[in-house]
Amino acid sequence: MPTSGRGRPEVGNPWNNRPPRPPGAQDRRRPPRAQDERPAREQASRDDRIASAARSELRLYGLNAVHAVFSRRPEAIRKVYLTESRIPALKPLLAWCVKQRVGYRVVEEGDLDRLAASTHHEGVVADVLKVEPLLMGDWLRALPEGKPVAALWLDGVGNPHNFGAILRSAAHFGVAGILLPRESTLAISGAAARVAEGGAEQVPLVRMGQADNAAAQLRNAGFSLAATVVRGGDDLFAAKLPPRLVYVMGAEGEGMDARLAEACDLRLSIPGSGAVESLNVAAATAVFLAQWKQRL
Repeated sequence: MPTSGRGRPEVGNPWNNRPPRPPGAQDRRRPPRAQDERPAREQASRDDRIASAARSELRLYGLNAVHAVFSRRPEAIRKVYLTESRIPALKPLLAWCVKQRVGYRVVEEGDLDRLAASTHHEGVVADVLKVEPLLMGDWLRALPEGKPVAALWLDGVGNPHNFGAILRSAAHFGVAGILLPRESTLAISGAAARVAEGGAEQVPLVRMGQADNAAAQLRNAGFSLAATVVRGGDDLFAAKLPPRLVYVMGAEGEGMDARLAEACDLRLSIPGSGAVESLNVAAATAVFLAQWKQRL
């Protein structure tokens, strides 16, 4: 019986039972087949597709938020989950899903709690494609000429519920766009869209470049920039507001950047009783927009 290098017999090794190869002959044993690696490649491909979908899709919840997407861009809907009690309210959407072969599932309340990571889903959750922010130049070119326009520049606003409330007010008062600084991570989320009650589909997000360049672009387009400050600004209710106006709203707590405030054309404050320091950014935005609308 053949032996190994250590002097012990090798058992069950068919190669050792073959006749010796002639000098110079090649070993014709085949390497492991490429298909042995296929499961790993297929899993990596699936992981890539899942990651890509996660980047391009948004999970919305709330009846008005889902209705708004269905009304404005139904082709963005990828999957719908709902409770049985919501079927009557969502019949047109479900009929569209059947016609377009978009999946939907009737699930329990607890399932929606987990899908939305919230109990405020109002009986419906939907996976939809995200909308990327517009570029500043594209947004400016699309604005109507000769008409009053208001926009909001959000400097550091981060709370999704405040953002949702701002979007709701912006939609109500016909704001033309929400301007986001280049470094801002603010984006539409499920929570923001629910609080916006459909407003997230009405007001475009606009990605700016450097702050000084963005301000110059806005002024060239006829806009004035108004810093909204807690104190030290002109009385909002007495000030003359230009027809093309960008309100610059500061972050919750810290307020807006002092250098940005100094670079604005106007400084405006909301007078109050003094019983509280100020309104939060969402409530203040509604007051500023209402005053602009009233002055048109």
